[in-house]
Amino acid sequence: MDKTQIHQRRRLLQLAVGTLAAGSWPLVSAQSVGNPAELAKIVIGPPPGTLVDLLARRVAESIAPAYARSVIVENRVGAASQIAVSAVKTAPADGNTILLTPMPMMGIYPHTYTRLPYDPQADFIPVSMAAVFDLAFAVGPMVPASVKTMPEFFAWCKANPVVANFGSPAAGSTPHFVGSMAARAAGVELTHVPFRGTTPAISDMIGGQIAAVCAPLGDFIPHMGSGKCRVLATTGAQRSRFTPEVATFVEQGYRGIVINDWFGFFVVTNTPAAKVQLLSKALKTALSDPALVRAMDERGLELRWSTPDELDKRLKADLTLWKTIVKSFNFTALTS
Repeated sequence: MDKTQIHQRRRLLQLAVGTLAAGSWPLVSAQSVGNPAELAKIVIGPPPGTLVDLLARRVAESIAPAYARSVIVENRVGAASQIAVSAVKTAPADGNTILLTPMPMMGIYPHTYTRLPYDPQADFIPVSMAAVFDLAFAVGPMVPASVKTMPEFFAWCKANPVVANFGSPAAGSTPHFVGSMAARAAGVELTHVPFRGTTPAISDMIGGQIAAVCAPLGDFIPHMGSGKCRVLATTGAQRSRFTPEVATFVEQGYRGIVINDWFGFFVVTNTPAAKVQLLSKALKTALSDPALVRAMDERGLELRWSTPDELDKRLKADLTLWKTIVKSFNFTALTS
């Protein structure tokens, strides 16, 4: 092939690439203003079968085909959900990769990890809250049936210091800090036992290996009729409508413990505003579906849609709140 032929071939390739690039612009532009994509995915950190997984799959069914012709759920399990969050951070900014995450990954981790691979405010755009829920403190068969309140539990702990302990889903989690806050307020040494998730923690409590567990209220509800799980307190400002018979921490004298947790939807920063608004609208419809509301009610989860601005304000407030709480415990930083 002589120099003239080489030059002509290069020129044809340049023209072809230019034509393809030009042809792609209308597609990107059309999607950015609201035409459904072929495929979108909701990325979560917890494994299949968990409450977050159930919520994600029901929402995925609801927002298709208005938001995308097909919406799947991708479980990116590991590293305390940091793998999932990082996967969304590095995804294209087209609105087709959606993060559904519990609050701690965005509001607590920045204060408990020394090297977090993402910045919750710089790397993500808030889209909508998904749900809110109270935490609860429960005891198992290791604790006498006569113990029915938090003050009674702490009195038992003082009399039985060797077994004065509680479990939580993870070190540095919201339940870990709530249990520690209650113990500090009561002036009791309460050993924290971290687990890898709520399910094994509750299983060990019911089995008599640990005394108590602090976790989302909804995780206790299926076990409350067994006689081996007694919820002593909830963290809301008012009693939970799911367990109206259970007093709040505030009612029992622990005025500083008013906390409810949440799940929220985020997309990577630089996602077009039109796509954010389209997703927000689709989520509003999904989260108001009566069948989904009933299904989540059974798990102690209150669905709650919000505007992007409302979620942004909530995240900022939680970042401030948890910075103070984590610092007050001189919590040893975790490493990613």
